[in-house]
Amino acid sequence: MFFRAPEHTRRINNKGFTLIELMVVIVILSILAVYMAPRLIGRDDQARQLRARVDIEALETALKIYRLDTGTYPTTQQGLEALIEQPEGVTNWRDGGYLDKKRLLNDPWGNEYVYLSPGTHGDFDIISYGADGQPGGEGVNADIRSWELE
Repeated sequence: MFFRAPEHTRRINNKGFTLIELMVVIVILSILAVYMAPRLIGRDDQARQLRARVDIEALETALKIYRLDTGTYPTTQQGLEALIEQPEGVTNWRDGGYLDKKRLLNDPWGNEYVYLSPGTHGDFDIISYGADGQPGGEGVNADIRSWELE
């Protein structure tokens, strides 16, 4: 005689992934790729430019989530600090902020990213001025702008 175990039923959750979860995974994979690029490529300048692009994309994602929660983007005066510390008068701000790091990301050359809201090319603009930290330039000194990223 065979012993038959009772059949257990369980609900299967078919919700899938949210857009925010997918965006976070993409940002994490991009950041990992940036830190591996110098070792694989051996070109520090190109790796820094790539990291600046990935940082800007991560900041864009954080700003979009901020807007979903609060209804507006931070102003130029509030700056990117609004992603880390709750600005005065802002409601529905997410506990813990919008960036994993408790400090603002500087570009790979140690300069702060420039943030304008409203931007001249969209709802906001984020700019890294490259290696020289000055507007304009070519090569490693070239500006990296949020509205020019693909």
